[in-house]
Amino acid sequence: MTLSRQTWTGVACALAGAAAVAAISRRRKTERLLHVETSRAFNRSSALLACSVLTDSAMEHYRGAFSNVAMYVPPAVATFSLLAGFHGGADRTPSTHAVRHAIYWSAALTGLAGTGFHLYNVMKRPGGWSWQNLFYAAPLGAPTALLLSGALGAAAERLRNQPAHEPRLLGMPAGKALGLLSGIGLAGTAGEAALLHFRGSFQHKAMYAPVSVPPAASALLLHASLAKPQPRWLARAMLQLSWLVGWVGTALHVRGVARHHGGWRNWSQNLFNGPPVPAPPSFSALALAGLAALRLREGERQ
Repeated sequence: MTLSRQTWTGVACALAGAAAVAAISRRRKTERLLHVETSRAFNRSSALLACSVLTDSAMEHYRGAFSNVAMYVPPAVATFSLLAGFHGGADRTPSTHAVRHAIYWSAALTGLAGTGFHLYNVMKRPGGWSWQNLFYAAPLGAPTALLLSGALGAAAERLRNQPAHEPRLLGMPAGKALGLLSGIGLAGTAGEAALLHFRGSFQHKAMYAPVSVPPAASALLLHASLAKPQPRWLARAMLQLSWLVGWVGTALHVRGVARHHGGWRNWSQNLFNGPPVPAPPSFSALALAGLAALRLREGERQ
């Protein structure tokens, strides 16, 4: 049986229509996956920061004998933020989880209050705002990391509730907002590392890495967030290098502890006197968030 020309035309149009519908469906699925995957990446970044804060605050507040009842709060809140990050990192649901969102806001507020307490601790010492007190008083960067953990997690939860095709946060495209948040956080973390490495007189050449690579990555990420959306290979490369700097720094800090008298056999003393092992992963956490924000930003319209 011979089919007419009109029949063949109809079949061709139907196939073309089906192909177009399939292409649109694949595109929307990709957008939806990018939308949710960015949120999950920010949940994981928040968890890594919370783990760093939990370990560091537990150690430092233990060294301070928990002389103030409020010193129990940061480790407890960081634990909940860590668990929320694990849960969010595995959650593919495109909607805000109320409990996680509340935990993240609690972490952000706790970090903000902790920054105030630590600032007060610096200012009440003889000499007030001085290098000596910045070096040896309560560290200003520690509670700020908890604030960042909460902010990254809260942003992830807000992002899940946005339309997948054009998510927005704080009145701007979500990729732009998340890129600004990650870039500022990365710059602040580099500033804290610069202060402590300056205290250590940069006695090892590797100590220059966290005060050069992450600031460059931060500047490139901030530029990518504010400029016209387009592929930014250099920003991506520097963020990946910052991620690596975090883990290499952790290994070097572990080695620094081992080089103290007694090494890891005397861990109860050397962990407090050696370089802080929980600190460098903060770079990896914020670089992970920056990479996710950059992927989202590159796909946005001007």
